[in-house]
Amino acid sequence: MAMHSPYDTVTKSYVAVRPQYPDQWFSKLSALTSRHALAWDAGTGNGQAAVAVAEHYERVVATDISEPMLKQGIPHPRVQYLHTPSSLSEDETVAMLGGENSVDLITVATAIHWFDIPKFYSIAQRVLRKPGGVIAVWTYNDLIRVNPEVEQVSRRLREICRPYWKPGMQYVFEEYRNLPFPFESVGLGCEGQPVELEMPREMSFEAFLSCQRTSSAVATAKQNGVDLLTDDVVREFETAWGGLDLVRTVNFKVFMLAGTVKA
Repeated sequence: MAMHSPYDTVTKSYVAVRPQYPDQWFSKLSALTSRHALAWDAGTGNGQAAVAVAEHYERVVATDISEPMLKQGIPHPRVQYLHTPSSLSEDETVAMLGGENSVDLITVATAIHWFDIPKFYSIAQRVLRKPGGVIAVWTYNDLIRVNPEVEQVSRRLREICRPYWKPGMQYVFEEYRNLPFPFESVGLGCEGQPVELEMPREMSFEAFLSCQRTSSAVATAKQNGVDLLTDDVVREFETAWGGLDLVRTVNFKVFMLAGTVKA
């Protein structure tokens, strides 16, 4: 369902260093749906969200445009990984997912800003169970919050990266406040007002650097022969971090919207 994937060349590193979504999010989302037969995790990547959803649903269809990323998919007996190239028609995608009015929960974890959003929403409205189906989308802020010094360097890196951001990243910068979301609120954010959540993770400095290296803009620049994480930038981050041997808590700010098809 995504128009393109910026992560094809960094899939293994990306999977290793990305933060883990808290289990309680999925418990809360599953409590909102009337049934628990089928879920769809769109833009699944390595399936991190899909396997968490599978703890609450009988079957999960996990889709992605990136075949290299799908090869990193976490095995789970209730998760089926499917490749969805952008050439798939809307009707073909609906049929692949199980047909009209068949999906109890749709999740999109840090991916909807890469999608053909009108096409995705049209499919979502067709496949979501009515009533009782729920869609939830979320992203985390690209600014790394460890301490003010690290955040300052992170802001400078964001500006350096700007020429290499793919279309849609503006939604992330705006923390999904301007992301279209034509669904009825279920109490976890609504269009224009995403709910803010926190996602802390303990990280070494090397893991932190790997997280920076696998960002879409840094990876895209690298493919074009430009290294945005120069030795000078790395040294700035190291000084701000406080040393190579420190393990710090990185607090990712997450912005979520959840809803159901409007009557």
